[in-house]
Amino acid sequence: MSVVKVIELIASSEKSFDDAVAQAVREASRTLRNVDSVWVKDMKVHVKDGEIKTWGVICKVSFRLEKEKKEKKKSKGKQKDKEKAE
Repeated sequence: MSVVKVIELIASSEKSFDDAVAQAVREASRTLRNVDSVWVKDMKVHVKDGEIKTWGVICKVSFRLEKEKKEKKKSKGKQKDKEKAE
């Protein structure tokens, strides 16, 4: 069984909506592992003097959580036993 966490990101670009989404994915992938999908929740543009200056997106990024390895659990238990003994 896998567990998926969802976070919300806001990204913008001076090029396009596609580029804004790509930036959100790039930034999320820098610090998160197992990024599975991105849902674009909302899009907007900033306008100045009648021209689009930036494209923005609000995204929901989904990523799978990793299971804790059994080895880590065992070593944590041993460490707690040592602390209790002291």
